[in-house]
Amino acid sequence: MLMNSSDDEARLQYGPNGFRVLRPGKYVYCAVSAVAIPLAELRYWSTDLQEAYASPELAARRLTGRG
Repeated sequence: MLMNSSDDEARLQYGPNGFRVLRPGKYVYCAVSAVAIPLAELRYWSTDLQEAYASPELAARRLTGRG
């Protein structure tokens, strides 16, 4: 799925205890489901893969190789 970058999409650097905003925006996309995640609701990400996830189930699926 091709996702277009827009002014509302943020670019983040994910760390072990939080994230740093590299480009301001309102949301990021889930790496598994491609759902837009508002930054205020972002709770799950991978520091190694630098990806965001919409739920703990989607994060587990991706990180265990099933997603």
